[in-house]
Amino acid sequence: MSERTRRGESGSPQAGRAQSGRSKSGSGQARSAQARSAQSRSAQSGPGSKRSPAIGTWAALAGSTSVLVAAGLIADGLAFYAKEACRAGAWNYGAEQYQAHCYSDIYPLYFNEGLSAGKVPYLDHHVEYPVIIGMVMQGAAWLVRSISNQYSRGLQFFDVTVALLAVFLVIGVLATAYCAGPARRWTALLVAFSPALILSAFINWDLIAMGLTMAALAAWAAKRPVLAGVLLGLAVATKFYPVVLLWPLFLLCLRAGKLRSFWQTAGAGAVAWLVVNVPFIIVAPSGWATFYLYSSQRGADWGCIWYFFQYLHWPVLGTSSVSTLNLLSTGLFVLTCAAIAVLVMAAPRRPRLAQLAFLTMAAFLLFNKVWSPQYVVWMVPLVVLARPKLIGYLLWQAAEVCYFFAIWAYLITVIDASSDVHFVGGISAALYFCALLARFGTVLLLCGLVVWECLRPNRDVVRTASVDDPAGGVLAGAPDKLRLWPAPASPRLAC
Repeated sequence: MSERTRRGESGSPQAGRAQSGRSKSGSGQARSAQARSAQSRSAQSGPGSKRSPAIGTWAALAGSTSVLVAAGLIADGLAFYAKEACRAGAWNYGAEQYQAHCYSDIYPLYFNEGLSAGKVPYLDHHVEYPVIIGMVMQGAAWLVRSISNQYSRGLQFFDVTVALLAVFLVIGVLATAYCAGPARRWTALLVAFSPALILSAFINWDLIAMGLTMAALAAWAAKRPVLAGVLLGLAVATKFYPVVLLWPLFLLCLRAGKLRSFWQTAGAGAVAWLVVNVPFIIVAPSGWATFYLYSSQRGADWGCIWYFFQYLHWPVLGTSSVSTLNLLSTGLFVLTCAAIAVLVMAAPRRPRLAQLAFLTMAAFLLFNKVWSPQYVVWMVPLVVLARPKLIGYLLWQAAEVCYFFAIWAYLITVIDASSDVHFVGGISAALYFCALLARFGTVLLLCGLVVWECLRPNRDVVRTASVDDPAGGVLAGAPDKLRLWPAPASPRLAC
């Protein structure tokens, strides 16, 4: 538009009046467009689409990297403080570590796995963990080898290990924030300040696997499938559970026609896993295989639904051999994965990656042969990303915290029953199993709510602002290539 036209100048009064009319009309249209634009920006600001600028500012501040790092470090400090009674000596006195709720596998395994005697994992002593944990064990043991007193050395072994785990907790928080997307980075605070995660953070080495897994999802969100695969492969070499996340990734890529990206991730993951595992397979094959043999040969253990059935001697479910239990556990997980596949292909809008990652991980735990209290570390970031709603999250956290205290109290009862000395703080089997079932039930409830939001995507708070999938990477906004039936006519439900 020329400067003369922009200023409304014309060569005749009639033209001027006409121009004036058009200008007013155009002005009204412009104001209308601006209003629509403002409404759109308001809608994009987040759930409820009525945030004030102040709330938006606070959300941006809460989601800043500095605040999230500080939150992660605070969580590390709280988790470390929770172990103080054990660091003061309760680890060495049986039931006291359960009475103080500060038990950790890290300290006793320094002695039980032969590290205190200078043995090398897999080579000199068979270790029941994947190889990256074995390497971390050996590295920490090497750092404290010069301390003469074995108990002081064990304590320092724990402290060195915790320092490494603390780093991965911060990585997990930051990666969760990245996967949540710019508008919802603040939800990663629910990971850092998760009560159940803080209580369970330093029970075992699970934070390494969690940090690597979430970093892999963040790399996928950044459209770097090869890096995502490398990180996922390293996570699987730390704890085997992240391998199940390949299933939801495959299903989503199948529906979106992005299988090339999936195979890049899966291939890179396989290569990374082989790079760290093959040397141990060659040098110490029996030591390397211990983890996989132990996993297949163990029976129903603490925390799982099968242990509840076994305690009550339920026919078949509670009286099966280990081989039958393996078949039941694996079969139910496979059936659930098949149901997830139907959900992916039948949902009116392609589900988000975090939703399916949570559902698959939940299925793995619900039917697993063991459900240790520290497994909550795996779940917290996925729950926050899949369904960032406080009521369901807090209900589940309450159940996890109750189980955390219940398992230690029940172990006091178990020790008390086989000892001549009476130990206080125990609970009945009935109370323990109530806590077990409460945890099982709240995870099942979250699964139902996530499935409902997959089938009713307008209920998903992450998508109320017309955002497709912040963690989707190449999947975000991609059109569907394969589904069970044609997409609905409404553009809102198209993907």
